[in-house]
Amino acid sequence: MSIPDRHDLHLSRRVILRHGTLLLAAPAFNPSQCLSDELHAETRVGMVTDLHYADKVAAGSRHYRETLPKLIEATSQFEKDKVDLVVELGDFIDAADSVDTELRYLKAVNDQFSKVSSDRHYVLGNHCVDTLTKEEFLDGVERPKSYYSFDRGQTHFVILDACFKSDGQPYGRRNFEWTDANIPPAELEWLKADLEATAKPVVVFTHQRLDVSNNHGVRNCPEVRHVLESSGKVLAVFQGHSHQNDLRDIAGIHYCTLVAMVEGSGAANNGFSVMTIFADGGIRVSGFRKQNPYDW
Repeated sequence: MSIPDRHDLHLSRRVILRHGTLLLAAPAFNPSQCLSDELHAETRVGMVTDLHYADKVAAGSRHYRETLPKLIEATSQFEKDKVDLVVELGDFIDAADSVDTELRYLKAVNDQFSKVSSDRHYVLGNHCVDTLTKEEFLDGVERPKSYYSFDRGQTHFVILDACFKSDGQPYGRRNFEWTDANIPPAELEWLKADLEATAKPVVVFTHQRLDVSNNHGVRNCPEVRHVLESSGKVLAVFQGHSHQNDLRDIAGIHYCTLVAMVEGSGAANNGFSVMTIFADGGIRVSGFRKQNPYDW
């Protein structure tokens, strides 16, 4: 068994909900507990979000070309941690002037992402379909659907797609405003039926946020949360889009917003994570670089 490195020990914190207040405490490192955790780990998931990869110069705080070396660091850590699957939570690429150029961006970043595992999952972000259609993006990553579910171990995972306009039309070819994100009725009905059909605890992945009603949120997020809460099975929702670490607990569900990989120059400004789901239903998020860690 590998001993956690100093960075992991320094960042490890426990999330405690007490009288409605979220507390972060730093437990002492216990090697025997580490061994116990390793033995009871059920599933490990490598997670990245908001890479915005593009072969173009930086704009503001976004360093598009640097996401490739940042992704190389992340994939190296995922290999070290022997993750079972990997998930990117949207805005995998940034906009280009043409379909051909944007497809080249997609191939370049996906070639690196594909090195980790054949068990890969892609959440659609608004930038993924700026110039491309959904079908073109999905063909580029060899995936058939934009929203679906699957089981790994004792956990049921759900991939959502909020890249729909208020009128139900899918994003694509710059036909949308990024603030108009929605889970359409057909997908919401599918989600309800999917959650009813599983007896396993559930983890959900989405790009646009389900815990806020501002520009970064899904417009009908209260309806989506109602479906999640009514199931009584959802442990956590992982999301991106707003580029900053955030964590909210709503009706017993953790809504964890992951930090964007594109923000800032250099390795110190990278951000990625490994989620470990334990046999008892506990979840640990090991955060690397700018990503906050959590232990639920």
